[in-house]
Amino acid sequence: MRQLLDTVWQRRGTSWLWDEEARNQICKASEVYSLRQFLRAVGNWSDDLPSNGSKTLVVGGLDGSLDLLMHTDSEVWLGDAIKPAILSFQDEYQGDAALVFWLPGGHNRIKVQAASDEVGWLCHAPHGHQLDFGRILWGQANEYPQETLRGYSTCGLLEGDA
Repeated sequence: MRQLLDTVWQRRGTSWLWDEEARNQICKASEVYSLRQFLRAVGNWSDDLPSNGSKTLVVGGLDGSLDLLMHTDSEVWLGDAIKPAILSFQDEYQGDAALVFWLPGGHNRIKVQAASDEVGWLCHAPHGHQLDFGRILWGQANEYPQETLRGYSTCGLLEGDA
């Protein structure tokens, strides 16, 4: 997996961020959208995003939602609700805005297979399964996720959905 040392993730693409200091560089805690607010905004995106000079939307709560779902339910929900919402955001802003998922503790839960660059998410108890983010969100386009110093970023469109 390539490391992304640039700050492009703060202005475009989709990122998975767990470092509070990095989050504070792009938004105030009060500007973080709940997952519910994010899903309600699909199709009704604002002209002005709440963070980073109207360049960034930070969303919290994805991690907790994934923890509550059974394995097959979480895969279906990611593919049927979250991926289309990400694509809607990307389509609306045409690559000129950043969507950042705030995942506190994510550094212990995102697992990357070094040999294949597959990216997975480890859900906590009671279910404790691993989701294949690469397959569900990026269509196996494992070259898209790039490691930042504080998370992962996909600065392009999701595979097959351009």
